Amino acid sequence: MKEAITDGVSIKVAVQYRLESSQPEQRIFVFSYDVFIENQNDFSIKLLSRYWRITDSFGNVKEVEGDGVVGQQPVIMPQKAHEYSSWCPIPTELGSMEGYYLMERSIDKSQFKVYIPKFILTEHSLLN
Repeated sequence: MKEAITDGVSIKVAVQYRLESSQPEQRIFVFSYDVFIENQNDFSIKLLSRYWRITDSFGNVKEVEGDGVVGQQPVIMPQKAHEYSSWCPIPTELGSMEGYYLMERSIDKSQFKVYIPKFILTEHSLLN
């Protein structure tokens, strides 16, 4: 599990290759990832948007931006966490993802970026 902490917000990511959803013969490799966002501050924060940089093993980069995560803009109370799961297809059996969330502090409505640690997307047999 990869972890990064920015401005009192911890991001942990776990990734898994999804053989049952992948079609290697058609160059579709599907990965799911679980994200655990923990607010270690003494004020609440709201997740406004996300930015992902997805890179395959050919060096091709896909950027994904949008409001919230999985259709939500969660408010995370002090010392609480928010978890969600999502997925990503790429055309190679090896790649990576990284990015950030744009958050808003409840105390003054200021916005800040919380960085998502770079994590590797890999089909299990590549590790053997």
